[in-house]
Amino acid sequence: MLEIGNKAPDFCAPNQDDVEICSRDLDGKWIVLYFYPKDLTPGCTTQACDFTTSHLEFDDLDAVILGVSPDDTAKHRKFIEKHDLSITLLADEDKKICEDYGVWQLKKFMGKEYMGVVRSTFIISPDGKIAAVWEKVSVRKKKTVKGEKIEILHVNEVKEKLQELQSN
Repeated sequence: MLEIGNKAPDFCAPNQDDVEICSRDLDGKWIVLYFYPKDLTPGCTTQACDFTTSHLEFDDLDAVILGVSPDDTAKHRKFIEKHDLSITLLADEDKKICEDYGVWQLKKFMGKEYMGVVRSTFIISPDGKIAAVWEKVSVRKKKTVKGEKIEILHVNEVKEKLQELQSN
């Protein structure tokens, strides 16, 4: 897994419209690059919908949101249409971007081991460096604060970190 301060690996991949998106074309912008296992699954849908809901706020922060999974562009289009998503999804069918970012890992589920995407988010600074990393992301987590249960949205953590990074 990459660490804060590392140069972000370059990438090029087709988006949901079969248009190639390359990191070099985004130089000078903040990038929120999030990796998720599979389109049209509950956790991935919640995450994509949360980023869509906050899309304009990220635009105001001059940040591009890119979701990456091994799904193909046709599946991304279906996912976007079904849930009216406004974010860009990249198809990493050969898993190169996932491997470069260290999120293609051995996973275990119900006693079986398999390779898969570990849900992770990176903020890449305008100068192309990793500015923040979240590994093994919980899209929404419950926390008790002063005896009251509250829900913490990962998208809000990312937005707050981006605001903090930009104010420094």
